[in-house]
Amino acid sequence: MSVDPMTYEAQFFGFTPQTCMLRIYIAFQDYLFEVMQAVEQVMLKKLDGIPDCKISPVQIRKCTEKFLSFMKGHFDKLFGTMEQLFLRLILQIPPNILLPEDKCKEIHPYNEEEFQHLQKEIDQLQEKYKTELCTKQALLAELEEQKIVQAKLKQTLALFDELQNVGRDCGTSDFRESLVSLVQNSRKLHNITDNVEKESKRLKTS
Repeated sequence: MSVDPMTYEAQFFGFTPQTCMLRIYIAFQDYLFEVMQAVEQVMLKKLDGIPDCKISPVQIRKCTEKFLSFMKGHFDKLFGTMEQLFLRLILQIPPNILLPEDKCKEIHPYNEEEFQHLQKEIDQLQEKYKTELCTKQALLAELEEQKIVQAKLKQTLALFDELQNVGRDCGTSDFRESLVSLVQNSRKLHNITDNVEKESKRLKTS
């Protein structure tokens, strides 16, 4: 069998020409064996009808195997010639023929140096894409942090608004005055709570 991979032919036919020839060879060989078995069976039947025949089935088998070996040898030589004919003339695509999917190579030819240059550009673009992707992920993470900070800032501003409203209720419009008033009221409330607790303990012990 040929050792040429014939990849272009395999792309066109959908199978390797060597595989096709191998299947043909096996089919012919199997058919030859079947024919020889049929001939042997016919000869054995004929011998059964001959009285006092001195030819035994073992001798018939030896003759059949010898003739089969002779036929197989000639068949292998004939098949070798047929294989060369098929692989060189019938199943081989001429070098000047391009498959439809390879027509672009004819329209846009390139050499090895150009191919290497394009491959280098592809590698650079891939690295640039990876860098931009990492940058995008970092920006998205930073944006999430900013959203969290913004939410906390809104909560703080809302708290300040509430404090300022409390200040207005207490009669002060300035935030600092409101905060001082709130602290003073908190201290007064704390003192009243302490006095109530002390009075409650005194009443319990009396």
